[in-house]
Amino acid sequence: MQERIALTGNEAMALALKQINPDVVAAYPITPATEIVQLFSSYAANGMVKTEFVAVESEHSALSAVLGASAAGARALTATSSQGLAYMFEVLYIAASYRLPLVMPVVNRALSGPINIHGDHSDSMGVRDAGWIQIYAEDTQEAYDNLIQAVRIAEDPAVQLPVMVCIDGFIISHALENLEIMADEKVQEFVGPFTPRRPSLLDLDHPVTVGPLALFDYYMEIKRGQAEAMRKAKPVIKEVGQEYGRWSGRKYSFLEPYQLAEAEIAVVVLSSTAGTTRVVVDELRQQGIRAGLLKPRVYRPFPQQEIKAALGHLKAIAVLDRADSFDGFGGPLYKDIRAALYEVPDRPRIINYIFGLGGRDVGLDDIRSVYDDLAQVAAGEAPEFSIRYLGVREEAL
Repeated sequence: MQERIALTGNEAMALALKQINPDVVAAYPITPATEIVQLFSSYAANGMVKTEFVAVESEHSALSAVLGASAAGARALTATSSQGLAYMFEVLYIAASYRLPLVMPVVNRALSGPINIHGDHSDSMGVRDAGWIQIYAEDTQEAYDNLIQAVRIAEDPAVQLPVMVCIDGFIISHALENLEIMADEKVQEFVGPFTPRRPSLLDLDHPVTVGPLALFDYYMEIKRGQAEAMRKAKPVIKEVGQEYGRWSGRKYSFLEPYQLAEAEIAVVVLSSTAGTTRVVVDELRQQGIRAGLLKPRVYRPFPQQEIKAALGHLKAIAVLDRADSFDGFGGPLYKDIRAALYEVPDRPRIINYIFGLGGRDVGLDDIRSVYDDLAQVAAGEAPEFSIRYLGVREEAL
């Protein structure tokens, strides 16, 4: 039996953390992620969890603390956003290379400068190749569900990699939505007890070295093992998503297609903007336009084969990026989607939109204009290689 309640995205993640009941949480506040650990700290202070809550002096220290706790044999989590994630940069790579099953909510927020506290994906996209699994949520329900699943994924013996669970800052983190939650004991049963897969730092009978020096003689083998773990994460993510569906009634996979099977044109977009796009797809379908949507949920490991199968039949695709690569060749999701479709014999024409930077709102009219452009591209009336900035005042440049 599940309970239906109204929570913000941050409240839902804090509740999921409480239900997971980790051994250690270390945190340093940063907008708009502060509320997750603030609420969780009250659970710890009131004896509602067994967690050792550690207030540290920086985000670098927060990730370092949970890294050490995980290496010592504890289930450990933290949360951050934007500049905090950037401050963690060196520790992100260390956690992944040590194969530590950490889980970290990331509330997406624009990176400075100029200073901006609102949501775009520049923070998590900036570390997309740090070796962490990345899962993106469209709404509060997915934020809650993804965080619970992330624990099982990270701790699977075949994976043993850290996981970021990303939600859009303010759009989801501070928006109140209805969702269904499981009982505490049900979540505890789903995630199961934490069993370290290797000797911990505190196991004196089986001493291990953490943080060794590895030069050209072994460094490459370590990295190859890390890459293999990311590859092995794919079937685990799929299995956990299916099992979670049996427990909750909400099944998850790598992608969520919408009206895509018979579509001729489609938008590909992560996170909350998928909801706005879905409304426009319904409008266009009523007009007889064969429009569709693909929402990737898992970005790392990148589901290349699944994307090729989902999009290969289309005439034209618009990939919407809430981050820019600043390389003159479009956003990060665009380049990955383009590469995934390279081997399709009659591959679709693809255009890219950079949108919503610094939290700029994206409305129905913006998405309608994208589908209008797509119709022209599909008809051969517009160039394929086109990087456009949605809703920007070009005259202000």
